Amino acid sequence: MGEELRFGRIPITKVSPVIEGGLFPSKAIPGSDITVGATVFREGHDQLGVSAVLFDPSGTEVQRVRLVPVGLGTDRYEGRLRPAEVGLHSFTIEGWGDLYETWHHNATVKIAAGVDVELMLDEGAALFSRHADARPDHERDLFMATAGRLKNTELSIDERLAAGHSHEIRAAIEREPLRALVTASREYPILVEREAAGRGSWYEFFPRSEGASYDHSTAQWTSGNFRTAAERLPAVARMGFDVVYLPPIHPIGRTHRKGPNNTLTAGPGDPGSPWAIGAPEGGHDAIHPDLGTFDDFDAFVQRANELNLEVALDLALQASPDHPWVTEHPEWFTTRVDGSIAYAENPPKKYQDIYPINFDNDPDGIYNEVLRIVLLWVSHGVRIFRVDNPHTKPVQFWEWLIAQVNKDHPDVVFLAEAFTRPAMMHALGRAGFQQSYTYFTWRNTKEELEQYFTEVSHETAAFFRPNFFVNTPDILTEYLQYGGPAAFKIRAVLAAMASPLWGVYSGYELYEHVARPGAEEYIDNEKFEYRPRDYEAAEAQGRSLAPFLTRLNEIRRSHPALGDLENLTIHRCTDPATIVFSKHKEGLGEDGQGKDTLIVVVNVDPHSAREGTVSLDLEALGLGEGDWNEDGTYWVDDLISGQSWQWGEHNYVRLDAHVEPAHILSIRRTR
Repeated sequence: MGEELRFGRIPITKVSPVIEGGLFPSKAIPGSDITVGATVFREGHDQLGVSAVLFDPSGTEVQRVRLVPVGLGTDRYEGRLRPAEVGLHSFTIEGWGDLYETWHHNATVKIAAGVDVELMLDEGAALFSRHADARPDHERDLFMATAGRLKNTELSIDERLAAGHSHEIRAAIEREPLRALVTASREYPILVEREAAGRGSWYEFFPRSEGASYDHSTAQWTSGNFRTAAERLPAVARMGFDVVYLPPIHPIGRTHRKGPNNTLTAGPGDPGSPWAIGAPEGGHDAIHPDLGTFDDFDAFVQRANELNLEVALDLALQASPDHPWVTEHPEWFTTRVDGSIAYAENPPKKYQDIYPINFDNDPDGIYNEVLRIVLLWVSHGVRIFRVDNPHTKPVQFWEWLIAQVNKDHPDVVFLAEAFTRPAMMHALGRAGFQQSYTYFTWRNTKEELEQYFTEVSHETAAFFRPNFFVNTPDILTEYLQYGGPAAFKIRAVLAAMASPLWGVYSGYELYEHVARPGAEEYIDNEKFEYRPRDYEAAEAQGRSLAPFLTRLNEIRRSHPALGDLENLTIHRCTDPATIVFSKHKEGLGEDGQGKDTLIVVVNVDPHSAREGTVSLDLEALGLGEGDWNEDGTYWVDDLISGQSWQWGEHNYVRLDAHVEPAHILSIRRTR
């Protein structure tokens, strides 16, 4: 055939995960299970086999998995691959004629009907004889012996046919199928990034508030600094967090500096918003003098690392009117017809203290300056950047920047703080952002949560890693404002259990919930003033959520199922305010036989007790023969309360939001 044909001998279509036809790689982390699939079919009635093959960065095959049919009559096959190392992998889908299953199906049907009995047994014998020489020694003998029994007329027909599907034959065929007409799809890329790109518990705090003090006699504040902020790190580590995220630490502009609660007039002691970057002391490559020096910052990073914490730094590409860029590179900004530089707006919000950058005026200059700044902070131990408002900059720029940084520093992770339209959020993920803020903050009802959990775990997981922050300095939802302590527990359980990535802004553990009138953000917002907190006193008085957050992070670290994104299954409950989902992972332990399964049941109504019947998809729970009790139940252990119950397919639950709004149930395994 002279022309290039689009179909192979076995048609393979709709391969997934494939991003823009393979233009961008899908995302993974070591040890995570990736759902792969394809629609595969062929002419006639012969049986098909479908496999997925994973290749490591060197092009060596490292895993081969047989895919299974999903959905009746859909020709769709799916399975899971699990890459083990960091790097750019690839995978392909293979479709092939399954010689054994074709023979076995035909023989079983025809012999039962008394049609072509001897012919079918002879064809089976020929099949095993033909393939025996290609098998290992012990299997070659098994194949030849099976061929002999199939032809042995001294045995009954049933005995002869049974030889062709003995346990030993089935096991050998499962290890290495008998394949014909093998057809492979093209190879598609999978970028496997380090664990912090897809798993982690984040804690955000302002260094200037940690250790800040107020002198009533002078009515003056003294800022906290990296030394005093480092004293907070052991408590963060004890709560089980992995990442400490710092808002911008650079000099803050004085022109149009915002005062408390975003007022337009700042007093002489008001510190201003850290996002209004730039002053005579410097810009993005400088440290605010109140916080300390680069040596102080290096010591802070070192202390964090000693506690197994990583430091994430805010990357906010904007400038105060006092930033050195304004005088040195006025072309980097937008000038209005009246000669003024346009300040930032997100109507109705106005940010008079911030100038946005115009990336089209001098792209080469801006691109290279930002790259220089990022690499500067990388040289000081920063490997994670939380990027402020990336959706207000060109996606092309982010694709270039992240590729440039990751080329020499593949361990650097970028989190997109983009609360915007889905198309832009998803494009940023494709462009290289390892993770993203999400709409989770505003998904509060059972229906909303079920839909959103399904979307992020099954529809967009290949390119969009959701970081479920429960709050931010800018976001205090009505749910938290009016839901009481139960609301804080509920949101923490949902975030920590549903996504491998979640985050908390400091003050959450103190149930801070009072909003600025007319806004969905905190009153006396820490963005515009110092806010020291007495965490120890609150915990000593039993007014802290810190022990509960600690327990959630302990559960996350102890249960591998929570480290994957795509393994979430929604289950049914008769109560309209009780959500139920599970996470299941198998192939654990040195022998690869271990399983881990959690069932999460949450009353999302923070004001009342709810009850109903939970109906579980038992197949999704991976229950094995040894997991069942004699009465057809299995044991579940509540990782919050310590109680245990015998559960089945249908189970009564009652959750009082004021006592304990959630069950986190671990299925008790025999191994």
